Amino acid sequence: MPTILITGAGRGLGFEFAKQYAADGWTVIATVRKPEAGRALAELGRNVEINLLDVTDRPGIAKLARSLDGRAIDVLLCNSGMIGSREATVAEADYAVWHQTMEVNLMAPVAMAQAFLPHVAASGQKLMVFVTSRMGSIAQTTGGSMIYRTSKAALNMAAKNLSIAFADKQVAVIVVHPGWVKTDMGGPGAAITPEVSIAGLRKVIAKATLADSGHFYNYDGIEFPW
Repeated sequence: MPTILITGAGRGLGFEFAKQYAADGWTVIATVRKPEAGRALAELGRNVEINLLDVTDRPGIAKLARSLDGRAIDVLLCNSGMIGSREATVAEADYAVWHQTMEVNLMAPVAMAQAFLPHVAASGQKLMVFVTSRMGSIAQTTGGSMIYRTSKAALNMAAKNLSIAFADKQVAVIVVHPGWVKTDMGGPGAAITPEVSIAGLRKVIAKATLADSGHFYNYDGIEFPW
């Protein structure tokens, strides 16, 4: 069966990804930041491997990649993320929070992509997926949430660049918007459940080929403008 590596798999969308892929028999390599976050994952079955990883710890990323040397990873799913500050305008920007949000939302996924490129290139599907947001679309921005929007816009640009850099290895890179989901980040008033969001994203991921590399997709498969 294929293998997927999921960051931030202890809760929210990451947990739902792990749950659905594990139920379909995939080998799931799940990362969590704290041991207690792995308890629910441990109940998903023996095909779920739990690893402690803070995605901002670049030596930790390198260590995990070395521990998985020789293993093919069909899908690298960079799901970890943080909101930073929901209401931040330009005038209200907390630069320490902004820096931390960029570390998690931008630099961590790029570091994961660099470290795990050999594993993905050795697989059958050869796919990297970055969970972004339509709030990172410059074409669709409505203002507000300065910190979060800029971090996701930067992630989108990084993914586009990686799609070009990795093309010679036949590795595809896509970014996906999960929708407005009922999670801790999305809140109880959100439009869809994690089950609906992830079921849709799994269809996008299953269909993705090198021809889709460098594109930005909604959970229902519709392509978003940058």
